Amino acid sequence: MNIAIASDHMGLELKNYLQDTLTQLGHSIVNCGTDSIDRCHYPVFAERAAKLVTSGACDRAVLICGTGIGMSIAAAKVPGIRAVVGYDVYSAQMARKHNDTNVLCLGARTMGIDSAVAVLKTWLTTPYEGGRHDIRLRMITDLESGKSVQAD
Repeated sequence: MNIAIASDHMGLELKNYLQDTLTQLGHSIVNCGTDSIDRCHYPVFAERAAKLVTSGACDRAVLICGTGIGMSIAAAKVPGIRAVVGYDVYSAQMARKHNDTNVLCLGARTMGIDSAVAVLKTWLTTPYEGGRHDIRLRMITDLESGKSVQAD
């Protein structure tokens, strides 16, 4: 896969480690920044990576900040992005199986490197189940375009 990766200053160390991990796993990386420990604003980097996913230039994105929450909120504002804060292996697995997430957000302050790698590997290798989940994804797409959604 071609994977966009980005972080703010708090996530830089983990981003650098995960870039190496992704390369070792055979993935291509597009580094969307930051590459400095100087204070910066995560929405800039979340948008860069998310737009690479929605344009088709990248298959998925991995975003890192202090908790993953800010990156998740910012990335999810880009239509077509389904971002998740992967806080453990189970959440990463379900986010792929049921929600077909295309952006994984991780917290550099909330998890260690081993946990982050386990979450990342699970998220990358878990397929989307489709089926009954497809209608929910269509509903999310409708929400993005301003349509109301109704339960069947």
